[in-house]
Amino acid sequence: MDPGDVEYEPVSVKAVLVEMKDTAELLIDLSYSAVLHGSDEVAAEVLELEERMDVLQMQARMSLLMAARSPEDAEKLAPVLGVVGAAEKISDAAGDIAKVVLEDIGVPEAMRAAIPEAVESVVRAQVAPDSDYVGASLGGLNLETETGVRVIALRRAGEWIVNPDRETTFEAGDAALLRGTETALSAVYETATGDAYEPPSAVDSTIDDLDRAVDSIVLMKNMSELAVDLAYGAVLFDSEGVAEEVVELEAEVDALKSRFEAWVLRAAGRVEDPITLRGLVHLASATEVISDAALEISEGVLRGLDTHPVVAAAVEESDEVIVRVGVAAGSRLADASLGDLEVKTETGMRVIAVRRGDGDWVISPGPGTTVHADDVLIAKGTRDGAARLSELAGDA
Repeated sequence: MDPGDVEYEPVSVKAVLVEMKDTAELLIDLSYSAVLHGSDEVAAEVLELEERMDVLQMQARMSLLMAARSPEDAEKLAPVLGVVGAAEKISDAAGDIAKVVLEDIGVPEAMRAAIPEAVESVVRAQVAPDSDYVGASLGGLNLETETGVRVIALRRAGEWIVNPDRETTFEAGDAALLRGTETALSAVYETATGDAYEPPSAVDSTIDDLDRAVDSIVLMKNMSELAVDLAYGAVLFDSEGVAEEVVELEAEVDALKSRFEAWVLRAAGRVEDPITLRGLVHLASATEVISDAALEISEGVLRGLDTHPVVAAAVEESDEVIVRVGVAAGSRLADASLGDLEVKTETGMRVIAVRRGDGDWVISPGPGTTVHADDVLIAKGTRDGAARLSELAGDA
């Protein structure tokens, strides 16, 4: 990007931070999806968004520099610069993950077999002119409730609509980014594009060390994503306790990366072409950067610096809110599974982690995950959904 393309102009720092947060989270989803599907198109979208993030971070830095007029201002704004820098690091890491696809660095086929079991997939669907979705709004289609598939972004005529709302309508030619399970995605993708959806094919690996390396990458990804969500939550709630959870997750990602390196080195002697493992190494390094960035987001809280109001407001007003909900004894959710109560359908909230009463974490819980009294749910979704989830959990 040519630095001359960006000049100082008065902008709302809060609005820029909101867009940076939403874009960073979208970039994580898209970059891993590009690897999962081996999709050059999705990887190219990542690089387009990365360029947008470069512009946003420059605008934020210029505005913050203009706002600092005294040592006191500098002290208050330093954590804000940390949040800006961390979002930029997440963006750069996502770009590095996308380049694994675009530069044909390659990953073992076992990687594509493992990810669908661990996380929801994100696919890119080009809306056909004769699609039944053209002209329909997301609210009118009630897409997520009816199908379980969420539209996380639309790209229209070169412009991004991140986290579209219920009033957003589909137009022919839109590039829709859809998130959901492979089964749910199939029908929505076919309706949107007119083409059949082809999920990644499962591949059995016969090398145990390679399987362990792939499993560790998946766990690192899930932990890094959770660390980012918790970091923003720590800022929003000005919670040192939540920030300390980020520290623990970042340390666990570091430990996983160390074990991953050992497994890759062992596997290298048993694969026909060890060069094909380079992609895994790139993924591990980029994933570690994401967890490190999460730690930077929460650093101000850890150091006892008050959360700047503009950061807290930006996190609160972003398209998705992050909440911690305690499960009370006697509530509907106590000793029930997320699937039994159809939590996602009933509340619109995605439970991204459960912290047990004994301190253990369940990362990326599924419908079969049972929660108990004294568990704490970490969830993402709308403000209305957060209120409904609190009622379900009996959290005062």
